[in-house]
Amino acid sequence: MELIGIDEFQKIDLRVGLVKSAEKVPGSEKLIRLIVDLGELGERQIIAGLGKWYQPEFFQGKYVIIVANLKPKKMMGFESQGMLLATDTDPPVIATVEKTVKPGARLF
Repeated sequence: MELIGIDEFQKIDLRVGLVKSAEKVPGSEKLIRLIVDLGELGERQIIAGLGKWYQPEFFQGKYVIIVANLKPKKMMGFESQGMLLATDTDPPVIATVEKTVKPGARLF
């Protein structure tokens, strides 16, 4: 594990997002396409490799933690505009918040 300073950590923009919709990516067993409301930042499309463990319906209406300032990446023809946080366990546990908060709320 490499230690980083607080200045590096503060560059990561962690936001609470409300999942508005979720669907399997056609032609993929693992990828799920999420549309996530990040409040003032607008809606983002997130492509998550969690289809082995979760059905798209699981995400609908959930508050999740998103890395909002990650460079976009193309996956199976879709642009992922952030990253959903989850554990590296089997099955992964999705990072969320304890109580309902305004979409786009920042974590620090």
